[in-house]
Amino acid sequence: MSPDSPPPGSVRSAAEVNEQIRALWLRAGGTLSAQERAEYELLVIEWAAAIRGRVIEAA
Repeated sequence: MSPDSPPPGSVRSAAEVNEQIRALWLRAGGTLSAQERAEYELLVIEWAAAIRGRVIEAA
């Protein structure tokens, strides 16, 4: 499996999710609305799962 491929069970890589998180903060201008905060929380959970998958794969 290549280092850039998403871990099993994940649709997107941690880098892709991280880019989406950055874009969300940029669009929001540094202050998240309730809806943006909910989106942010889901993205962070997805990012953490992608990172965890890569760590397990590396072990």
